[in-house]
Amino acid sequence: MKRIVILGAGESGAGAAVLAKVKGFETFVSDMSAIKDKYKSLLDSHAIAWEEGHHTEELILNADEVIKSPGIPNEAPIVLKLKEQGTPIISEIEFAGRYTDAKMICITGSNGKTTTTSLIYHIFKSANLNVGLAGNIGKSLALQVAEDHHDYYIIELSSFQLDNMYNFRANIAVLMNITPDHLDRYNHCMQNYVDAKFRITQNQTPEDAFIFWNDDPIIKHELAKHGLKAHLYPFAAVKEEGAIAYVEDHEVKITEPLAFNMEQEELALTGQHNLYNSLAAGISANLAGITNENIRKALSDFKGVEHRLEKVARVRGIDFINDSKATNVNSCWYALQSMTTKTVLIIGGKDKGNDYTEIEDLVREKCSALVYLGLHNEKLHEFFDRFGLPVADVNTGMQDAVEAAYKLAKKGETVLLSPCCASFDLFTSYEDRGEQFKKYVTEL
Repeated sequence: MKRIVILGAGESGAGAAVLAKVKGFETFVSDMSAIKDKYKSLLDSHAIAWEEGHHTEELILNADEVIKSPGIPNEAPIVLKLKEQGTPIISEIEFAGRYTDAKMICITGSNGKTTTTSLIYHIFKSANLNVGLAGNIGKSLALQVAEDHHDYYIIELSSFQLDNMYNFRANIAVLMNITPDHLDRYNHCMQNYVDAKFRITQNQTPEDAFIFWNDDPIIKHELAKHGLKAHLYPFAAVKEEGAIAYVEDHEVKITEPLAFNMEQEELALTGQHNLYNSLAAGISANLAGITNENIRKALSDFKGVEHRLEKVARVRGIDFINDSKATNVNSCWYALQSMTTKTVLIIGGKDKGNDYTEIEDLVREKCSALVYLGLHNEKLHEFFDRFGLPVADVNTGMQDAVEAAYKLAKKGETVLLSPCCASFDLFTSYEDRGEQFKKYVTEL
């Protein structure tokens, strides 16, 4: 019996373990951290052996194949030992893809992928298609393949997940944009990160579709290098050469594969970044044969994504917006661009090799004050202090950051949490960071 070892027992790892067990493999799960109770219960209910708090090498190095959770670095000691002895290491998505013939709509990009993924899922679900949501959001793809049957899966893919995908095929691949992110995981080499993102197109055939932002300079540069076989569906903000989806005379238009149009003002999501998200989602739904009527309705009644430019409250004339999902500089750029009032920006966290030059002009134009929120704010002081804006330095937690921002903000201004950084210095996740922000705002 083939032995499969799963490293990491979160949503991805626990789901992969269940699928491995269901398919008859000898299955073992190992996690260096504590395993959440709900995942322990799931593993126990399938009689899957597991360990937490350490890796027992003799129980791991004898694996025929290893499924690695995306959060585990490639340089982790146990991963290096597995690589040294030639043990295949794959992702949960790669593994799950072997056991389903469902159509795969896969979305990646440095920014916008969660909103776009959620929006595509909303359109498919609203059209009463049998669809699952997976990847970075939703239930584990592997668990769904093991327990449910869907005709379509809408999958958000991070670069980390794409790293360990080899034979998986996306029927529709969506690449929103590529800007510097996670460079600490890619030897601070931008090309390594770009190559990871373009893995979403590997194994595509002429029957498949590749949807992308036509004006992204990195994507444009890379297209010729990759010799893509899929049919190309570029989108842009305005009508231009090559683009098959765009806005013209305040009307959203898609020209391929079927003609589609709707008034831009009817889109539920506002702002230029959300226009791109809506265009990519509209093309995906169009390709799946969903009617124009259903696409229009779903694009106009979508409620948005938690922790992404989420309006929290207005307190004594000051608006508070939770953009905790902005874990890189480009995402913060989009948030600042959408601000219509002077803004107190809460920024900081675990720096991933950030270059803040991209938001320099917007900070000078839009911001009335800055709150640095992190254990190590030296880089923020070095870059932003010279702007001459009022600054509060907070390394104690979200409650103090919210109170500091509230004191700095004037009536009619906005407090924006858009950190540019990962959350892991003071919080367990960007969701935890956003939830704490909302909690303390409502207590003001």
